[in-house]
Amino acid sequence: MSPTTAQRTYSIRQAASLTGLPASTLRYYESIGVIGPIGRGETSSHRVYTEDDLDLLTSVACLSATGMSVDDMRTYVANGPLGAHAASEQLGLLVEQERRLTLEAEQIALRTTYVRIKIAYWQAVEAGDDARADDLASQARALADDLQKIKKT
Repeated sequence: MSPTTAQRTYSIRQAASLTGLPASTLRYYESIGVIGPIGRGETSSHRVYTEDDLDLLTSVACLSATGMSVDDMRTYVANGPLGAHAASEQLGLLVEQERRLTLEAEQIALRTTYVRIKIAYWQAVEAGDDARADDLASQARALADDLQKIKKT
């Protein structure tokens, strides 16, 4: 960028709209160090976001959307400029997040199966198929046990 080319800046409202993060979240992330201090306008002292700030916030929004904890996001962002020196820790954070998401997906799959069994159960009850309803009730009880076990992990 040449010295005569000014970088576009954005208000907090615009930054919130462009990143999908509420303005309150932008201020919160700055206050707890997930992102560094945001520049301020010379006359208004309002936050002024740059394209680089928006890029970072978009990455943070994606991490947040995965359910990553604030502490892990803070570490991940802080490690970014360290490059290869922080690669091992970055990988660790992401592998652990993937593990959590995999577990969550398994839990959702079990809950979905449970609901499908209950739908089939009530369809059998409605149709007067007592043998099928009994079989499905047994399946639902077994799956409920599995759901309780996975909930505790």
